[in-house]
Amino acid sequence: MVVATGFFDGVHVGHRLVIKQLIRAAAERGDESMVITFWPHPRNVLQKEARSLRLLTSLAEKERMIRQLGVDRFEVLNFTKDFSAMTTEEYLSHIMKEYGATAILLGYDNRMGSDAADSDQVARKAEELGLEVIRTEMVSSDMGYAVSSTKIRERIEAGDVEEAAHMLGYGYSLHGVVVAGNRLGRTIGFPTANMQLYEPLKLVPGNGVYFVKARTLDRDFYGMCNIGHRPTVCAGNARTIETNIFGFDEDIYGLDLDITFISKIRNEIRFDSMESLRKQLESDRDACLTILK
Repeated sequence: MVVATGFFDGVHVGHRLVIKQLIRAAAERGDESMVITFWPHPRNVLQKEARSLRLLTSLAEKERMIRQLGVDRFEVLNFTKDFSAMTTEEYLSHIMKEYGATAILLGYDNRMGSDAADSDQVARKAEELGLEVIRTEMVSSDMGYAVSSTKIRERIEAGDVEEAAHMLGYGYSLHGVVVAGNRLGRTIGFPTANMQLYEPLKLVPGNGVYFVKARTLDRDFYGMCNIGHRPTVCAGNARTIETNIFGFDEDIYGLDLDITFISKIRNEIRFDSMESLRKQLESDRDACLTILK
């Protein structure tokens, strides 16, 4: 069994390089390929006093994407405080015993074990245990820095969904259920679908208006999504995800909605009147349609 192990949040272009090499290495050896990941995220188990880390992919999304790449087996280890106490050697011995690992792929920044061994130290430990080590290269963005889940989260939080998509290798998306809203958008000609996320820890892009691709009722549409606190119509602190789907006016309350971010149109603004808001939404829609053309 040829194994790659890690959290793989986002399954970004760097992860995909590792997984493609994993599949190729397994094929060359006439063996199976396996990805071993963890859930929940180690930070959310070990740093309870800190704000929970927001994730690029739910566990279901991660499994789906990794399996689509052609991996033979996908295994999830329950990450607990007890599990975190394993040293590098203990963890490597565990995957050899439990999964029959004979070779392991290591990325440039692979760390594992309570002794926080870096990739070179992990490689030495693996070889001492009789595991073949296959090294992978660092993947850089056009902006000159290494592609990582942390960098992608930073771009998404800043609203730079285009650069995030470049590093991910696909458009960042949110998946949830449509819930009832206050229907104010409908009164000015812009009905919205309000989304409640299925994965509460999924990272939501920074506040603003975005051009998006929407999927519901097994059909694809384009639209614009507003993320924020709705300062024009609401004085509360609740953050909402509202999508106006172009050319669509069906009742989809309680149904699934997927939105994939294409580009940010503008930051969130507070307007003096609903009429001013309506005019801005018309301008936002025109901006989206210009991008589409």
